[in-house]
Amino acid sequence: MVRVNYQLDAKGLACPMPVVKTKKAFTDLEEGQVMEVQATDKGSKADLAAWASSVGHLYLGTVEEGDVLYHYIRKGTNEPDVEKTFKNTVSLDGIELRDGKILDVREAAEYAFGHIQDAKSIPMGELEARIQELDKEQEIYVICRTGKRSDLAAQLLANNGFKKVYNVLPGMNEWNGKITKEV
Repeated sequence: MVRVNYQLDAKGLACPMPVVKTKKAFTDLEEGQVMEVQATDKGSKADLAAWASSVGHLYLGTVEEGDVLYHYIRKGTNEPDVEKTFKNTVSLDGIELRDGKILDVREAAEYAFGHIQDAKSIPMGELEARIQELDKEQEIYVICRTGKRSDLAAQLLANNGFKKVYNVLPGMNEWNGKITKEV
């Protein structure tokens, strides 16, 4: 199931109120946190996805249970893009065919809504504490949504003695292959 930081009840509200309530509630979230918006307005799916995209948040997806739509949105950042600095990179093309472990460092909710089959999920914020779960002798292909978090994760692994680490570019937002969902 998807772990969330905040739940917003927008059931019974019609357009544009689910977006208005979501926008207001998002001011209290920190970057990277996930909000679950519960709505009954069928148009809220397109409305919330469009709003999230237009302001730099990540619309993770929707789960329908009866008449209720459960929307999941991850708060984005207002920071400018940072340069990718990890020297060892590989292309997203054919990554699932390589020998080694794909390490997905996106948040648990992002992973749940779609990941490469057999990828190991360790969110970036947990990587240092869980680094012992990885084999230093195995090739590790680190992936996130855009290549930014995976760049930082690859640097962290390399600084901890991992020699066969690669940042996968551009990231899951460009992935066109098969995905596995856990929602």
